[in-house]
Parts: sequence; structure tokens; C-alpha cells
Amino acid sequence: MNTILTVLLIIDCFVLITVVLLQEGKSSGLSGAISGGSETLFGKQKQRGVELILNRITIVASVLLFLITIAIGYFNI
Repeated sequence: MNTILTVLLIIDCFVLITVVLLQEGKSSGLSGAISGGSETLFGKQKQRGVELILNRITIVASVLLFLITIAIGYFNI
């Protein structure tokens, strides 16, 4: 059981890293915030297309990461 969960955790880590790296940055850092990029921070931005799919995959993969990690800790006792 522990081996299966460990393999699933490693696969989930690779998926999460890949999805996060595929996402586009929301602003250009501190210089964007000073020069007016902060307006997009509080504005209503609707995600469409690939951005929405990547965002949802990120949420699912991160929840799976926590659940698998908790399961490994529970079964490892």
C-alpha cells in the first residue's frame, strides 16, 4: 500500500510541477505593481480556455498531493 501511494505521490508531483510551469504569470512582479499592474490584482479577471483548465488541474493536483501525503503518513505508522 505504501509503495502504491508513493508512486502516486511522485506522479502527482510531476503533474503539479508541469501544470504550474505551464501557467502564464499574472503580473510582472514588483515593478508591475508599482507602475500600475496592481489594477489587475483587484479587478475581476475571468479565466478562459487553457488558463481555466490549467487552474482547475492545479487545484485538483494540489488537493491530491495533500490527501496522498496524509494517507502515506497514516499508513506508515
